Amino acid sequence: MADLRVKLGDLALKNPVMTASGTFGYGLEFADFMPLDGIGGIIVKGTTLNPRQGNDYPRMVETAQGMLNCVGLQNKGVDYFCEHIYPQIKDIDTNMIVNVSGSSPEDYAACAARIDALERIPAIELNISCPNVKDGGMAFGVTCAGASSVVKAVRQAYHKTLIVKLSPNVTDIAEIARAVEAEGADSVSLINTLMGMAIDIEKRKTLLSINTGGLSGPAVKPVALRMVWQVAKAVKIPVVGLGGISCAKDAIEFLMAGATAIEIGTANFLDPAISIKVRDGISQWLDSHGCQSVQEIIGVIS
Repeated sequence: MADLRVKLGDLALKNPVMTASGTFGYGLEFADFMPLDGIGGIIVKGTTLNPRQGNDYPRMVETAQGMLNCVGLQNKGVDYFCEHIYPQIKDIDTNMIVNVSGSSPEDYAACAARIDALERIPAIELNISCPNVKDGGMAFGVTCAGASSVVKAVRQAYHKTLIVKLSPNVTDIAEIARAVEAEGADSVSLINTLMGMAIDIEKRKTLLSINTGGLSGPAVKPVALRMVWQVAKAVKIPVVGLGGISCAKDAIEFLMAGATAIEIGTANFLDPAISIKVRDGISQWLDSHGCQSVQEIIGVIS
């Protein structure tokens, strides 16, 4: 069998398959469907410094080849996570990674510092697609200055592997990637959801409570793949690819485009064991093509 091991900075993954934040709960919810220790990492749902109620319902809607969501980072806050969730997940034999969100650089840093103290959490993923409440609500991740401010603050408070999740709702995502690399990001993951909308033409109203939401699923894959390819050429740090991955073929495309690892998101709702199937599919493809290691195909598209 081909060697599936990869590294994101100092973070070693047994294989390049991870689950995307917000689509896999805390991992425990999927234990009846697949061996949680069978994949390279599990990125748990978004965690903030203080509890958040999220947005009003309805906040999810199906679309052609995907879905829209405006859940709004509903969670019980980092203290609850440390006290109640962490003891339940710390012994899962894979990389348990926490997705961190905030409304100011100080919020991000304070949340990251709490997680830094947890021995069995080896990495965090920063969601910089959140609105900056001090700067008119514009997402941190859509400007170099905003993205840099968050990463700089978190880097001072957090000492393990730092993955920064990039927003696709920008003109030049490679420019943002270089900015967070300069502030100390160990890796970047992309893409987060694309902004979209759905309308009920009979009721003459939008289908989501706040009108717009994040589009995910197969519809975004070509855009995600292009952005991963662009960013992988622009930075020296490892890239994690996600966006519409539904099978091993999709995952291999991202690896060839330059991703060191991948995340599976929306597909988890359709098949809760999809990440294991993708892992096995990658392995089988490598074997059938005479590859000794997954490293042989990472970034082969120039």
